[in-house]
Amino acid sequence: MEAGYRFLFDLAIILLFTKFFGLLTKKFRMPQVVGALLAGLVMGPACFGLIEKTEFIKQSAELGVIILMFCAGMETDIKEMKKCGKSSFIIALLGVIVPLIGGFGVSYFFNRGNIIPSDATGTVFLQNLFMGIILTATSVSITVETLKELGKLKTRSGNAILGAAIIDDILGIIGLTIVTSLADSSVNVVWILTKIILYFVFSVLVGIVFYKIYRRWSESSERPMHRHTIVAFVFCLAMAYIAEAVFGVADITGAFIAGLIISTTQREEYLASKFDVLSYLYLSPIFFASIGLAVRLPKMTPAIIAFSITLTVVAILTKVLGCGLGAKLCKYKNYQVARIGVGMISRGEVALIIASKGTELGLLSSIIFGPVIIMVVITTIITPILLKIVFRFGPGIVNAEDKEVICNKYEKIDALRAGNPGACNIPQENSLQERK
Repeated sequence: MEAGYRFLFDLAIILLFTKFFGLLTKKFRMPQVVGALLAGLVMGPACFGLIEKTEFIKQSAELGVIILMFCAGMETDIKEMKKCGKSSFIIALLGVIVPLIGGFGVSYFFNRGNIIPSDATGTVFLQNLFMGIILTATSVSITVETLKELGKLKTRSGNAILGAAIIDDILGIIGLTIVTSLADSSVNVVWILTKIILYFVFSVLVGIVFYKIYRRWSESSERPMHRHTIVAFVFCLAMAYIAEAVFGVADITGAFIAGLIISTTQREEYLASKFDVLSYLYLSPIFFASIGLAVRLPKMTPAIIAFSITLTVVAILTKVLGCGLGAKLCKYKNYQVARIGVGMISRGEVALIIASKGTELGLLSSIIFGPVIIMVVITTIITPILLKIVFRFGPGIVNAEDKEVICNKYEKIDALRAGNPGACNIPQENSLQERK
């Protein structure tokens, strides 16, 4: 097959395998995103080697996660997000501190010449600290896709997870910057922190201006048109690019903020429906499969096996305990604490990017890189499974928040049918699986 057309075959295989494995995992009552992740493992070098992670797949996957976070922003309740602001910060802060300590401790024990030799050039202290930085990462995209699939993205727990994950990214960038600055004197910590602050000021200003302009234009249009989708897409890509290229903030953060701004407009439901189709049909399968395609299993020795198991267990527990403790301090109920803790477990592509940066700077040994991949794969696959389990638990009645959501839906239906929304009386019974 000609190399120039190989991407067509790769794309066909990815879409076919992700859907097949997605339906297979659905048969076992697991989220379909788990199937997409497994499909990448099966297709990639870890198993059959049918596909390699080419530049086309890499860039398509990057676009996929940008659109995924853009959709999440459009589907986020800004009022609820504001309510969760303080809570999200506390959850994110403890969700960074506890894994940082845990990762440092695991590396401190194993990163020794008589247990696991290191070929990293950085000091042992910085190597151990960098392992903690890796564990602070959270891949919110996996959780977002699972919550969307379960229909729980707009819940109180879902909003807390989203807010905490965004703040977690910022804190992770700060931590990574500090550690890399210790290893590379050319990195200016103060300037990077200043750029992060400037980005959020910039986002607020852009949000206000865009909202006013878009609202006027939207009100002048008699019906939703395709050009609204184009404008929204351009805005999403521009915000993602500016975040990464100008301010040094993750592009997915820029996409999410763009989605939040769009969510305040009159066309958000129409736009969300268009981008959901694009994400489901093409971009999301490539993104989730690409995580599995990046996996290359290391040579397994007793020390590597022990380190991989310990690192994975610590990675899971520290996020659950750290974020769970933060949620508990913010007076979330026990079932919500479990949901928030589990929702922050996944490390995904974020940890892989940080780990790759560490190997370039001599802060992560190539021997230890393998166990990091194993930890990333396991935490990424286990998060959707655990999320589905913990979202089954909750109080036995429909709460006020759920009632308000259902009322809004009923009012829209009534308005369309009769022009009079009327009252919305929801019985307090066990008919709703998700509470908050």
